[in-house]
Amino acid sequence: MTNKLKSTLCLAAALVLVGASLAGEEPRGPEPAPRTAIRQGEPHPGPSGYQRVAEPHGWNTRPATVDRSVYQHNYQAARSFHVGPYHRPPGWRVHQWGFGEILPRAYWTSQYILADYWLFALEVPPVGYEWVRVGNDALLVSTDNGAVLQVEYGVFA
Repeated sequence: MTNKLKSTLCLAAALVLVGASLAGEEPRGPEPAPRTAIRQGEPHPGPSGYQRVAEPHGWNTRPATVDRSVYQHNYQAARSFHVGPYHRPPGWRVHQWGFGEILPRAYWTSQYILADYWLFALEVPPVGYEWVRVGNDALLVSTDNGAVLQVEYGVFA
């Protein structure tokens, strides 16, 4: 085989390869809109078939009596939950609470009470007590005088 024939065959093979790669290339769509254009998404119908999380059976069956020795502990939570931001009452500073302390009334108003405590793996509070969020912690507080009966540190992240 002569050099001229080899060159022609190599050139033909190269052209076939280039043509095949161009044929396999996907067609390009329209050019993207300029950055100054306002982007608007398509309408979204929202969730379908959403069901509110049901409360577990007996979730609010509160013990009628309180055995303080069972509750008086400061625990580290086994799990942390990501929920909305916490805003402490105006005029109060950061403090890490422990059982036996008295939580000021400003901390256990309705906006801080954890009415759905079972969602955060907190036990059923006894009658006269409520779970309250203070920073990243959950405190079991007496609704009579604000005495902290139990603390779960790090329930919220």
